[in-house]
Amino acid sequence: MSLDFNVETFRNDFTFKNSDKAIKRFPFPFPEDSYMYSVNMEPHVPGPKGSVFEHTFDVDEHYVAEMRDRAQVLAEDPLRCQSLPHMTLAGWDLLELIMESKARDYPQWFTLTKDGNQWHWINKPLGIDQKFTFMDESTLPYGPMEYITRQTQGDFTLQDQRDETLWVDAGMVTTQADWSLDFNIGMNFHQWHAPVPVAHELGVFDRALKFLMNLQLGAPVRRFNWTMTVDPLLDTSPENYPVWGPSRASLTPETVGNRMHLRVELQTLFRLPRSNAIVFPIRCYLIKFEEIATQPKWARRLHRVIRDIPDELATYKGFLRNKPMMVDYLAQFDDGAPTSPGWWADR
Repeated sequence: MSLDFNVETFRNDFTFKNSDKAIKRFPFPFPEDSYMYSVNMEPHVPGPKGSVFEHTFDVDEHYVAEMRDRAQVLAEDPLRCQSLPHMTLAGWDLLELIMESKARDYPQWFTLTKDGNQWHWINKPLGIDQKFTFMDESTLPYGPMEYITRQTQGDFTLQDQRDETLWVDAGMVTTQADWSLDFNIGMNFHQWHAPVPVAHELGVFDRALKFLMNLQLGAPVRRFNWTMTVDPLLDTSPENYPVWGPSRASLTPETVGNRMHLRVELQTLFRLPRSNAIVFPIRCYLIKFEEIATQPKWARRLHRVIRDIPDELATYKGFLRNKPMMVDYLAQFDDGAPTSPGWWADR
């Protein structure tokens, strides 16, 4: 896979953009012309070549820029990465999973060599060449979870399974959609999802927890979640609300196409072998409305989804005040034609 890594920013001057290739492979989250919160879980198996599903962990043109942004967030607020003492083994599990996956799927960029517990990791895009002893924290500059998630796109939570539920007991969270690891760490599954409207009454989370408690080693699953973000800001955390919150009130009809972004989370879940914990990677993808408009099927469908979405869900996802403006902008791309099934763009 030949790829140039973008030089871009997710703050201040906002130079982030998607190439034509990145637009075409974007994980558009709507398989039909309407939306209601659901589990939408499926096996995390390899997908079409070039898609975000091709490999276990997707590495794209934004990789280097996203890792630089993560380092900046952590320098400003180290509590975005936390791990309770009993989760260290799960951190080693995660390090092994990511290193083995990336070395297998992207050998031109990542190399992992093992001699017993003596491991040698090379990350060419970030200029990292690290020899260490597997399971010995003193041989790495950070704990195992922090070390490898400083080099991997997306947020991560590690969930311990006990007392017939899951507990968020470790995480690296710097690209979240308005939730806080520092607030949520130590919470169980239902406490963590308490703010989501409608879904509780439908029993969505009861079914999801039952499913996840039975998640098997070697059988990861995935789902989509989505929201909206004004400007391509990865860090939309509660801690940083004074930075990004006011931007919701600054959108205009003239700027909505360039500044309003669909924010999609590709969420995967893996059972880990030694700790029996579950790792929950949450990979964030951003695309501006102007870029969506280059794919006619997506533009028509997004217009219909946003137009018809219930107000309580629009409020939860943070765009109720801007909904009329968004609908007006998208309406120009909706000619009323039917859309094809599924979320893939028309070829």
